[in-house]
Amino acid sequence: MALKINIVQLKESGVVVEVKQDIAHINGLSNCMNGQLVQFPAGSEGVIVGFNEDYALVLLVHEGGPVKPGDKVTSSLETFSIPVGNEFIGRTVNALGKAADGGPTIHGEKKYPIFGTAPSVLDRIPLTEVFASGTKIVDMMIPLGKGQRELIIGDRMTGKTTIATDAILTQKNTGVICIYCCIGKAEASLQKVMEIFNENDVWKYGLIVSATASDSMGQQYLAPYVATSIGEYFMYEHGKDVLVVFDDLTKHAWTYRQMSLLLERSPGRDAYPGDIFYLHSQLVERACKLSPQLGGGSMTHLPIIETLQGDVTGYIPSNTISMTDGQIYMNSALFGEGFKPAIDLGLSVSRIGSKVQWPAVKELSGMLRLEYVKFKELQKLTRVKAGVSEDVERRLNKGLAVQELLKQLNSRPVPMEEQVVLLYAFRQGVLEGHRPEDIRGVLDAIIKRVKLDKPEVVEELIKVKELTVAMKEALDEEFARFRHTAV
Repeated sequence: MALKINIVQLKESGVVVEVKQDIAHINGLSNCMNGQLVQFPAGSEGVIVGFNEDYALVLLVHEGGPVKPGDKVTSSLETFSIPVGNEFIGRTVNALGKAADGGPTIHGEKKYPIFGTAPSVLDRIPLTEVFASGTKIVDMMIPLGKGQRELIIGDRMTGKTTIATDAILTQKNTGVICIYCCIGKAEASLQKVMEIFNENDVWKYGLIVSATASDSMGQQYLAPYVATSIGEYFMYEHGKDVLVVFDDLTKHAWTYRQMSLLLERSPGRDAYPGDIFYLHSQLVERACKLSPQLGGGSMTHLPIIETLQGDVTGYIPSNTISMTDGQIYMNSALFGEGFKPAIDLGLSVSRIGSKVQWPAVKELSGMLRLEYVKFKELQKLTRVKAGVSEDVERRLNKGLAVQELLKQLNSRPVPMEEQVVLLYAFRQGVLEGHRPEDIRGVLDAIIKRVKLDKPEVVEELIKVKELTVAMKEALDEEFARFRHTAV
């Protein structure tokens, strides 16, 4: 007869000595380690964030009841883990992985550590597959790959969250799992994102990890790590592609600064602690494209950083720029001019480059960025001159057409195949002779006509991702018919 042996779980007990806001000083935990879970009376929970020879420093992450000096605490010798599983899809959870939408309790299928280690170089492969963002400027000129870390940076109210939510909407019916992580934002901002999720049926493939400004400092600190751990479950266990949006890491850095000052750590530049770089680098380095032996999944990160008056040389912006694979810079002046999305092509870059782009997009958009930058310079020069030559006027009109081609409405992502058709129409001169205010209507009409008359071309384009001679002939024929009816 086999003996059933219960595994002995080692536990330590200690006593609360002092409490400063969300930081508790505890005596008696002689075998503690960073990231370890601590249980307080009345259901409160904390995680060890530092220790010395006298006491352990514990960050309160869930307050079931008031914590006061003299309370006895217990701690098991294990790191802080959260439940993960398919049940999380379609749900809003807090920074402890618990339901925050009033729905049933989420049990999870496995447990993953919050502070997981990043995959090694041997576990990764180079990025080869394009990540469709649905934003024309990004897909045409700042292409992203699955497994990339692309920073979205700019002043407040310039459309940073819109770029991220459009990328989430674009992943519909692609099998990509989307995680939106809200850190330190107002409830009203979170509600706007939830409305977008509701209106566009995102809950079938997305979830939200929420730690708003009204939540505890501990939850705001843990939220991005929890979101990444949930994403890692889908990447490692199911070999899926995952998108994680961190909105935004500026407020995460503020939370960590507040924590560090309470922990009496020496302040450095802008009162941030010395390990502020590691705070975010350990997070974004968990994004990758896994090798086929590990399932071939990927995790793409879109961290958002808020700047003050366009200053990208600030401490947190310059830190995050140096640890990501490029940045999308949102310009408040462009936003004020009505150019939306207000992406500054002079300061935006993708270090993955065009190697992941569709061959068709690469062929058609090769010189587009240079053309647009030259147009903006020419436009500045002609503002101070009374008259211009015919050649300059023609170049200005072509530049205005490019400008209108790149504009798009929020929450209206454009699929890659439609972008190819629009780019080809521009290259074939279909937009010439139209006033700038009419171009948006012309573009919409072109897409409708091609989808209606040449659906086989669109389907073939999605399949082969490049423009063949036969496709070009079919599109040229359609454009000729469009010009005839437009006249």
